[in-house]
Amino acid sequence: MDLQDQLKNLFPDHIPKEIEESVEDSKEIWMQDEPMICKYEKRKGKPITIIEGYTGADEDFKKLAKELKTKLSVGGSFKDDKIIIQGDYRDKIMTLLKDKGFKVKRVGG
Repeated sequence: MDLQDQLKNLFPDHIPKEIEESVEDSKEIWMQDEPMICKYEKRKGKPITIIEGYTGADEDFKKLAKELKTKLSVGGSFKDDKIIIQGDYRDKIMTLLKDKGFKVKRVGG
């Protein structure tokens, strides 16, 4: 007797709901007309990539930051309406954002 049968014995009137598969968050993110700015800086001698210029909601920008960090397997943060990624990943970030439908402008070399 497996777990499903035991649950059916305990709750005979219960009809199980189908578990919805997770939908990508990128479809829910608001797209904008103006390009986002992707620039490179060095802070304390270490390279960082900064993405700014998103005019949508902060929650959408945080989702985008998390997705970028997981796809690139790097650290980073979200501060003052900017995504800060550790390392110089401008090219990869720009291709990921363009694939999502964003317009991206490269600044700083």
